[in-house]
Amino acid sequence: MAETDGVTAIASGLDSVSSEIDGVQQKAASSWLKVGVVAAASGILGGLAAAWYYRKTLAQLQGAEAHGDSGADQATEEDHDYDI
Repeated sequence: MAETDGVTAIASGLDSVSSEIDGVQQKAASSWLKVGVVAAASGILGGLAAAWYYRKTLAQLQGAEAHGDSGADQATEEDHDYDI
């Protein structure tokens, strides 16, 4: 009977270790999910902030595209002297 009690004690000890590991894994998964959500929100907010900051430049580029400016009056690579 002593052996049966020892085996039972070991088995219940293993069960509790297994359930502790499951709990730790669930907490780790939850933490990574939170990190992912924060990273996604940060990326979206960063993009919106950059668009707001450069809104005049973006409007000028969109206006130039809408008016059909070809950029022919802008300097080309041939206009520059390069030292190689």
